[in-house]
Amino acid sequence: GVGVNEWEVCQAALETHDFDCFLLAGRYTLLEQESLDTFLPMCVERGAAVVVGGGFNSGILATGAVDGAKYNYSPAPPAIMEKVRRIERICASHDVPLAAAALQFVTAHPAIPTFAAGTRTVDQLERNLAWFSHPIPADLWAELKAEGLLREDAPVPA
Repeated sequence: GVGVNEWEVCQAALETHDFDCFLLAGRYTLLEQESLDTFLPMCVERGAAVVVGGGFNSGILATGAVDGAKYNYSPAPPAIMEKVRRIERICASHDVPLAAAALQFVTAHPAIPTFAAGTRTVDQLERNLAWFSHPIPADLWAELKAEGLLREDAPVPA
């Protein structure tokens, strides 16, 4: 396998070699779905699994759009803060924590069997497990797509 932060590197590797898995950090999330264009379909076709790490985009999808929120290891830019606020409003209207939507979205893709959520404490682990099992209505995903916050072709939990 290969573990990197850029899906393009994984795709280039898969184009020339047979890999059974990849660890991809932060490049398939509620905020980033470009890997749906070519890489993830190629993984499905070739039987390569993708373990997503960094599915909170360095924190903002866990903390929300708060002062000091991080996106891709840096302070979140205004456009990302606004997009996260819009996603948060939709999540709140369905009584769903933003982080639960972030975790469950990632593993809805058939190439992604699991999500490696970073934890430092038992409490964080228990919180992450609760987010994985939090009920999310189909209407939430439909609304995110209707508002242009999630790609139409993005697989979502059933």
